[in-house]
Amino acid sequence: MQQGSMLIFPPRSFVGRGAAARLAEEVRRYEAERVLLIADPVLAKLGVTERLAEPIRQGGARLDVFAEIEPEPSLALAERLVAYTREGRYDLVVGLGGGSALDLAKLAAVLSAHDGAVADYLNLTGHRRIERRGLPKLLVPTTSGTGSEVTNIAVLSLAQTKDVVVHEYLSADAAIVDAELTVSVPPRVTAATGIDAMTHAIEAYLSVHASPTSDALALHAVRLAGRSIRRAVRDGSDIAAREDMSQASYIAGLAFFNAGVAGVHALAYPLGGQFHVPHGEANAALLPYVMARIAPACGGRMGDLLRALQGDGADPAPAAAASAAEAAAGAEGAAGAGGAADAFVAALHELTRDVGLPASLRDYGIGASHLDALTEDAGRQTRLLARSPLALARADIHAIYTAAWQGRA
Repeated sequence: MQQGSMLIFPPRSFVGRGAAARLAEEVRRYEAERVLLIADPVLAKLGVTERLAEPIRQGGARLDVFAEIEPEPSLALAERLVAYTREGRYDLVVGLGGGSALDLAKLAAVLSAHDGAVADYLNLTGHRRIERRGLPKLLVPTTSGTGSEVTNIAVLSLAQTKDVVVHEYLSADAAIVDAELTVSVPPRVTAATGIDAMTHAIEAYLSVHASPTSDALALHAVRLAGRSIRRAVRDGSDIAAREDMSQASYIAGLAFFNAGVAGVHALAYPLGGQFHVPHGEANAALLPYVMARIAPACGGRMGDLLRALQGDGADPAPAAAASAAEAAAGAEGAAGAGGAADAFVAALHELTRDVGLPASLRDYGIGASHLDALTEDAGRQTRLLARSPLALARADIHAIYTAAWQGRA
């Protein structure tokens, strides 16, 4: 008999425009005297860090800012930050920024209360286990994509690939999601993080661990992102589009936290580790090709995703509208699930093109000679690959990389 699904949600979430004003109040709830704010450096230049820090200081807390964050953060940076947090004897950690800042804030809060190095707790090679909750952590995303504010995972870049630290204690004590903090994000980052959020929702819906609850979350996230991602990329000041993307990112995070992601992420990690391709862009480059490969196992559910992606209120580019309509009609025709899957893959190719992201691995300077090494590293991501609705053997992984390297004709 199939067992019921276990569902996990963060203890507290504040979601919507203006939610960032709740941060100082949340800090006061913990009666924290020493607060460490871990923030993306660009936020300091924009004045966002100080705008959120000042009410915390006015509440009586001493606040230090650590802003030496890098994209796709390295293990070395995580080690340095955890040591810094131990030495500072802080009472609470705030993470402010994209997924890198939030993941590092999780590690700083939890591993500063543990012995050993961060490397000791890595999923693939570590030998220690997390045993203590560590410091309270409040996570405030300023991009719409990673969902890190509602997950129990932190991702780090290694020499050739990526690895993670995973534990329930990495979950935020409170998530604060405010679309107004995302308005200044540039178009390419908006596109990459938006596709990242959509990938989370798509993979959660197709995961072998999907449930009715995660399905509902995933489909609504795709619906929100599908109708607004192009608008958010075209005009970052479109606050309605930003709100949709912010909500989509949060909801997709809840979906994949409960159902998991799979093949796209397994293959994206080596692109980040070996070639420093930003995570959202790596997902975008691989998403259509992974979907095409696994379609025989989940074509019907891809039809559901297609309808959500092209639902009422979606905003495809004019050139894409006719072909999208044709694809949708084909999906409903005699071809059935196979037609729906083909139409869904085509829609993903169009979306990547419309938001201006590279269409092939060659665009990142990756040569065909590197595909074997990428395949070997991706094959080690067994935690992710186990959730795929179609088992991906080495030959499948290599074929996906090859297709993504060649690009769509």
